[in-house]
Amino acid sequence: MADRRLEDLWRSRTGGPVAGVDEVGRGPLAGPVVAAAVILPDDRLIGGLADSKALSAKRREAVAVTIHQLATVCIAEATVEEIDRLNILQASLLAMSRALAGLALAPAAALIDGNRLPPDLTIPAEAVVKGDARVAAIAAASIVAKVHRDALMKQHAETWPGYGFERHAGYPTRQHRQALQALGPCPIHRRSFQPVRDLIIEEGKINH
Repeated sequence: MADRRLEDLWRSRTGGPVAGVDEVGRGPLAGPVVAAAVILPDDRLIGGLADSKALSAKRREAVAVTIHQLATVCIAEATVEEIDRLNILQASLLAMSRALAGLALAPAAALIDGNRLPPDLTIPAEAVVKGDARVAAIAAASIVAKVHRDALMKQHAETWPGYGFERHAGYPTRQHRQALQALGPCPIHRRSFQPVRDLIIEEGKINH
């Protein structure tokens, strides 16, 4: 399980709250990239904080409810249009910046999953490789971001049936690729991603 040692170190350095930040949705062919920033409470322990991918969907949802109840949380997105315009890395960093900026409690520092920091941060920050498995606040951010994005993609499945978004959340599974070939891209598909781009170029398919 993730722990709070790095958070405690930064809290002692800065004298203020430390936010964990993570994103979900860099790999899918459809839908936004979602980031979350979380400041865990000092006086309450939240069980089950681990990399969201290591938890079952049911467990993630239960832990996410507790995080929202006890922690300071902000969830933000970068849209499909921003992904196509900026590229997925820059869109992910943008979503992270938005999540941090939206926190109701201003953090004194941020611990950010991965090896890159958003370019416009105004507080000290550290990039933590595999932080969602190591740092409790980052793990919490990964969980609430994943739960939020999965729910969002289920809503998109109702608007755009046939692609199976409710099952694969936009990731390039075999089922998704087959549906993409049969139906063509819909408005939430990322035009800059190769399987979608190639289909548009080769066949001119677009599902309006």
